Amino acid sequence: MLFNSIHYFIFLPLVVLIYFILPYKFRWVWLLLSSFYFYMAWKVEYAILMIITILINYFAGIMITKSRKKEWKKFFMFFGVFASFFILFVFKYFNFFNSSLHSVFTYFNLDYPVKGHNLLLPIGISFYTFQTLSYTIDVYRLKEKTQKHLGIFSLFVTFFPQLVAGPIERSTNLLPQFLKKNNFDIQRALDGGKLILWGLFKKIVIADRLALLVNTIFNNSHNYSGFQFITAIVFFAFQIYCDFSGYSDIAIGSAQIFGYKLMDNFKRPYFSKSISEFWKRWHISLSTWFRDYLYIPLGGSRVKVQKWYFNLFITFLISGIWHGANWTFVMWGALNGFYIIIETISFKRVRKLEQKMNLTKHKTLLKLAKVSFTFLLVLFAWIFFRANSIADAFYIISGIPRNFGKTFLEVITLNEYTLSKMGISKVDFVISIAVIIFMEFVHFIQRHKGIRTMLKERPVCFRYIIYAVFILGIIVFGTYNNSIPFIYFQF
Repeated sequence: MLFNSIHYFIFLPLVVLIYFILPYKFRWVWLLLSSFYFYMAWKVEYAILMIITILINYFAGIMITKSRKKEWKKFFMFFGVFASFFILFVFKYFNFFNSSLHSVFTYFNLDYPVKGHNLLLPIGISFYTFQTLSYTIDVYRLKEKTQKHLGIFSLFVTFFPQLVAGPIERSTNLLPQFLKKNNFDIQRALDGGKLILWGLFKKIVIADRLALLVNTIFNNSHNYSGFQFITAIVFFAFQIYCDFSGYSDIAIGSAQIFGYKLMDNFKRPYFSKSISEFWKRWHISLSTWFRDYLYIPLGGSRVKVQKWYFNLFITFLISGIWHGANWTFVMWGALNGFYIIIETISFKRVRKLEQKMNLTKHKTLLKLAKVSFTFLLVLFAWIFFRANSIADAFYIISGIPRNFGKTFLEVITLNEYTLSKMGISKVDFVISIAVIIFMEFVHFIQRHKGIRTMLKERPVCFRYIIYAVFILGIIVFGTYNNSIPFIYFQF
């Protein structure tokens, strides 16, 4: 069931209505059943793997607490982690590694007898696997109490707003909330609804419209060149942001209606002044997960310099692999790791250079330069993330200088033939530019205070006129192409 479908906007009010009608002691049951129905709407078989992952980590947590010896506690912790990763590997990564080994053997003219499998990749498997793993590890670290109620633990893993694409919640935040009684609050529901609307705007008005051009060019890269590639890369940067942050907004808003608070997942990432800052603002639930469960256990920055750089690089490399079983994601992760290491090495030298050239006196211009440079680095990395193969990515990079002047003039003069060849109409292209500017303007004015808070300070009539116009804008300018799935569903 997609967030941007009619089915969801029948499903959500119905679940909310029955949830608050039911006595408190039965609410978790209804929410759990609703979450399983939400997930199984894609494919019933998907739920089997999720149930297995739930049971593995539930019993691992129980045994970690029951065991008196540290060795046994560690054994059950590793059992939960290994078993969960094994399921993830078989269904998401086995074919990737198997085909890579096959290519190596073929290169050396050797036989490779192992065949791949045709198992489908369950939606959201990376998200719920990481969520259950954080619980097991936190129980072992004594940061979380063992949840003995199997139903409540299952609800923590399956809670439908964030089940498929996050945010990847920590048990320390979400589990206690399921044990508290929430009464229906009209203001809270309205606030959640506003966030859902903003998420829908980003998804169906911006992301799905940008996808028309992005998919056409990236899927047929050999037919394009020059500024056409630049346009596709920039459009993809905003497509993936609007698609994923739009999902997160709908998830957070849906949970808020029930009275549950999910963590923020994005904080205006394209206003970042450095790559390290970008990763504090982009997919926050994942970046903090890797920080707490991989980077810090490896030693973080509390080791020798060379080991510190290795820790940074390996964290981003694995983050890339987490996103998908393709060498393009490996390259994307490695590139971000390289960015971070170079930034760390050059940080003090850049600061001294800024002071020596008196650049600190022009703070606004300096900030603009840093934001622009960071955005360019992010754009370059996105090429590998979106490209269908490493070869395609390098073809796109090498093709940017080719026919640049000609394609630049064709695009900026809105040449109808050129734009249609790029998969988008002149009207949709203009709307795309306009809504991106509008969104970034909203982000700019949000730097000190949230837009919902600002609207609350305005007169009631003004607020509801804004809401009505916004809803009308979504209806009129939305792109309705059979409900395009969210990009991160594939991860």
